[in-house]
Amino acid sequence: MMNLLEDFIALIFPVTCPVCGNSLFKNEKVICTKCYSHLPETGFHKHPDNPVSKVFWGRVPLESATSFFFYKKGGSVQQLIHEMKYRGHKEIGVYLGEVYGAQLRGEDHFRDIKLIIPIPLHPKKQKKRGFNQAALFGRGLANSLNIELDTKSVVRVVETSTQTKKSRYKRWENVSEIFQVKDEEKLRGQHVLLVDDVITTGATMEACLQTLMKVPEIKLSVASIAFAHH
Repeated sequence: MMNLLEDFIALIFPVTCPVCGNSLFKNEKVICTKCYSHLPETGFHKHPDNPVSKVFWGRVPLESATSFFFYKKGGSVQQLIHEMKYRGHKEIGVYLGEVYGAQLRGEDHFRDIKLIIPIPLHPKKQKKRGFNQAALFGRGLANSLNIELDTKSVVRVVETSTQTKKSRYKRWENVSEIFQVKDEEKLRGQHVLLVDDVITTGATMEACLQTLMKVPEIKLSVASIAFAHH
């Protein structure tokens, strides 16, 4: 009976792939199999000295750093992130987190992570958007890895202007001193995975990492949905 009802609902409100717009088959979740097979995965989690980790070399000591996909202007990954951020397709972020979490599960250097912290949005921005896209990805990772998602211990205290058209130095200037640790005790001595949607210059991520580094004996790793390589 339930299957009949689901089929009927799917007939009236077909669930479509956010990349190609085609209706999803019963066994497909969020993204159709064809589009998913063309998404440019990085495989960075298998290579410690990858391009994401190199962004932070000599700046912040990290246990590991990775991104799920390569980000290209006009590409399908950009399209997915756009649908998630600006069209409210929150299930995209959670789904990608769950799929990537399943890949990270088998990797040694992601094994002792105790908390997942999404890069916080300023409360004003979060209220306007209605959600934090990094937290959606973090939720999916937390589901797969069976780890707590912590959205309370770090907050954004300064609202910054958009990063997209700034030089690396300007981006850095724009984000220093904008985060604050609210619960140092909870983070003390823990291995924390900091997550975001896209890493470009790494300036926002670095600012948050620098703030977290003030916590005694903390260990830090980084993951994102995508990496925009130059």
